[in-house]
Amino acid sequence: MEMMKLSLGPLLYYWSREDTLAFYGEAAGWPVDIIYLGETVCSRRHLIRVQDWLDLAATLADTGKEVVLSSQTLIESESDLKMLRKLVGQGRFKVEANEFGAVRLCAEAKLPFVAGPTLNVYNPETLAMLSESGAVRWVPPVEMPRDMIAAMPVPENVETEVFAYGRLPLAFSARCFTARHYNLQKDDCQFKCLEHPDGLTLRTREAQDFLTLNGIQTQSGKVHSLAHRYADLDGSKVDVLRLSPQLRHMGRVVEVFRQLADGALNAKDAPGRLDRLIPGQPYDGY
Repeated sequence: MEMMKLSLGPLLYYWSREDTLAFYGEAAGWPVDIIYLGETVCSRRHLIRVQDWLDLAATLADTGKEVVLSSQTLIESESDLKMLRKLVGQGRFKVEANEFGAVRLCAEAKLPFVAGPTLNVYNPETLAMLSESGAVRWVPPVEMPRDMIAAMPVPENVETEVFAYGRLPLAFSARCFTARHYNLQKDDCQFKCLEHPDGLTLRTREAQDFLTLNGIQTQSGKVHSLAHRYADLDGSKVDVLRLSPQLRHMGRVVEVFRQLADGALNAKDAPGRLDRLIPGQPYDGY
């Protein structure tokens, strides 16, 4: 049986250039097999540009990591499309296609790609079509139940990657909710996302974490973790566990999952290790 691989998902938040580069400088030494790079949420986040991501990809690839370039989820302008074409046109690294325009461009370029979670793949016909188009890995939608994933006929040579840690990305909108929170227009948002490196928590009147605002993306209020369910994942159809970046303690979070994969940590002991590292309340599903 092959050992479970770990991936570091794309950065969903907006951090300073210094914090972003420092984060990936540290990630180069973390025991993850795959690193996803790129802006998937908002085109106004441009402290790290496409060429910067490409340079970073080359640096990380030299350390032995598999590097994947993640595409933006909502393509709203010609400039967004231009960035997508540049991402696909680089030709060296796989692309995570997060909308079907990216799938088409990858297929036309004969570039292997990862079918991202926002493609909403729920049936074997769609997954087979993506495989024929060049998909080598798929990430099920975060709301897909475990039994449905287990029952999905996955084409040969296509890996299954499950979102295993981090706030779940639930929805995208053309409207920026972080800007609205500050009574700002989207086009004059003053880049308020920089003030919320792990998102802006939305709470109920009973002070329960309900959702997290992240620009145009809505996330779960609590932090999803499948660490304590590792025994259910090991030996299943799942090949890769995706860990979504957070600003602090990410290296220690990776280490917990690495120890689980190596058999050096029992799954029932994982929550005790993770609780003090999680930037919010933990939970284990959609």
